[in-house]
Amino acid sequence: MLRKIFGNTSSENTYVVIGLGNIGDEYANTRHNMGFMAIDILASRLGINISRRKYQGYYGEGRYEGKKVVLVKPATYMNRSGDCVAQLLNRYKISLDKLIILYDDVDIKAGSIRVRAKGSAGSHNGMRSVLKATGSEEFPRIRIGIGKNPPDVDIVQYVLGRIGKEEASVLRKGIEKASEAALLIMSEGIERAMNICNQN
Repeated sequence: MLRKIFGNTSSENTYVVIGLGNIGDEYANTRHNMGFMAIDILASRLGINISRRKYQGYYGEGRYEGKKVVLVKPATYMNRSGDCVAQLLNRYKISLDKLIILYDDVDIKAGSIRVRAKGSAGSHNGMRSVLKATGSEEFPRIRIGIGKNPPDVDIVQYVLGRIGKEEASVLRKGIEKASEAALLIMSEGIERAMNICNQN
């Protein structure tokens, strides 16, 4: 639905980059907040202050290689991330190929990422909400690996669990790769980003 609404009014020089996560100190250092952490790195690199509160999220605006960049952390909690996404698409009038979603993925090795131009939500509830809101699977996404949960640990407990010291440096590499991939998508396009970033 949103593709049809925005397809003819897209802002060609604007990208909306959204990291999925949960707002609140209790979630700040958990595996499910990889998207938020990647947005923090992007904000630091681009000098963008993510302090404005609107559209059911926190956001900030800046520039990168002549393009307007909007960095966003939804404030809806993970399962309703799509509510924020829908409002931002309505505000900025971008086509879905200018929407980039960053989020954690248990099916990818910790420290690795995967860049895709489209795809299903898999088992990720935040992405399910985003797909429902957009009415489409065709938008760029960057999946940040956190690795499989141990056999004796429930998946919900695992993704909402605190990041241990022994895994922090590995996960940090994935977050940094994800932020670099987002910049690459904006500068050279999704196909180039996939070719470069999906090598390992």
